[in-house]
Amino acid sequence: MDIVIAGCGKIGVAILDSLIAEGHNVTVIDSSATKLNEITNAYDVMGVCGNTADSDVLREAGADKTDVFISVTGSDELNMLGCLFARRLGSRHTIARIRNTEYNSAAVSFIKQQLELSMTINPEQLASKELFNILRLPSAVKVETFANGIFEMVELKLKENSPLCDISLADVRSRVKGRYLICTVQRGEELHIPDGSFILRTGDRISLAAPPAEIQRILKQLHLLQKQARSIMILGGSRTAYYLAKRLNFIGNSVKIIEQDPARAEQIAELLPDCDVLCADGAEHDFLLEEGIRSVDAFVALTGMDEENILLSAFAASVNVPKVITKINRTQLTGLARTLGLDTIVNSKQAVADQVTRYVRALRNSRGGKIESLYNVADGKAEVLTFIAAPDFAGAGRPLRDLHLKEHILIAGIMRQRKPLVPTGDDAILPGDTVIVIAGGKLLNDLSDILR
Repeated sequence: MDIVIAGCGKIGVAILDSLIAEGHNVTVIDSSATKLNEITNAYDVMGVCGNTADSDVLREAGADKTDVFISVTGSDELNMLGCLFARRLGSRHTIARIRNTEYNSAAVSFIKQQLELSMTINPEQLASKELFNILRLPSAVKVETFANGIFEMVELKLKENSPLCDISLADVRSRVKGRYLICTVQRGEELHIPDGSFILRTGDRISLAAPPAEIQRILKQLHLLQKQARSIMILGGSRTAYYLAKRLNFIGNSVKIIEQDPARAEQIAELLPDCDVLCADGAEHDFLLEEGIRSVDAFVALTGMDEENILLSAFAASVNVPKVITKINRTQLTGLARTLGLDTIVNSKQAVADQVTRYVRALRNSRGGKIESLYNVADGKAEVLTFIAAPDFAGAGRPLRDLHLKEHILIAGIMRQRKPLVPTGDDAILPGDTVIVIAGGKLLNDLSDILR
């Protein structure tokens, strides 16, 4: 497909990287010649230097005949205007980043309708949702929800004292009863879609799929269930911090936000009257100790500097904060964070790239069922997708054990009439089912792609 991306910041580059990997023809627009030079040297793309809202620039980039126009500059208004012009010029689909906290959901819906936007994206809101889900289930290092919360997938890291270490998945099944499926195992840089003979080891990162209530029960059986975080300290008063604190306040949690900039601290204190907002340098260890970091249930590092987030997260872990979450934008620093014992890492760029990728794939002709959602797991080594099974899906009605699935493909869950089903070989996919698929190293556009 022909795609134009306006804005070559961190989010724009993450989307570009994902779409290039999928073989799309991408053109980028940015007002900085230096940025464009970096991008065109790193990727096989055409670059156009100029203003996103300039019709001549849009035409030069091909926005008048592109399949998808994506505007992710630093200005919401410029993104909206660029998408409006691209739409009027002839772009078939438009996606705008809109992240101003002053725009509530009703305002965004109105803007989307009036500007004929295909989709709006808000990286900070996506990140806050991911953070909130983890704080709700602190035993996990990552939590994804499917079908409006009917199904969940959690990633767990196996520690030395874990009862799952050094036993096969078949033994796990015999010891821990319930409706669940261990879908992937990440061991170092290797990803495994395991069978019953696979033996789990210390340090493995496993993903487990089940209905939410079942996950709680299973973690309790395994002595891995950690109480939900109630008191949370957030470092940095960013937009992500605002969205997260708002969610946490809504369910009655105690939130303390530390922000160094006086103007931003005052602003966020006005926006979040139920939060304790402190204007101070959160990099000072003595200050964090004075403010009770040892007594909080969770510490979330959300400053704009990855290195600061990593170092202060390491400090929080050293004083035994039960749950430490680190926001990192540069994926190359993830390894460093892990060597320091930081397991729960959030990257808002990847969430946005997943959202856009899902939409672009869904635009292709569906032969067996359309994509409903797409997430990356195991550090991007596998994808979790949900599809709605079409009436003409070739595998419909046949037991799963009789389906000839491609390698590294796993059916992790089925939702039928709002009821979750953890499938066995005797189960079958029926038209209208929501199907959760794990794909290791493969690009799936629709449900038919799982079949050989």
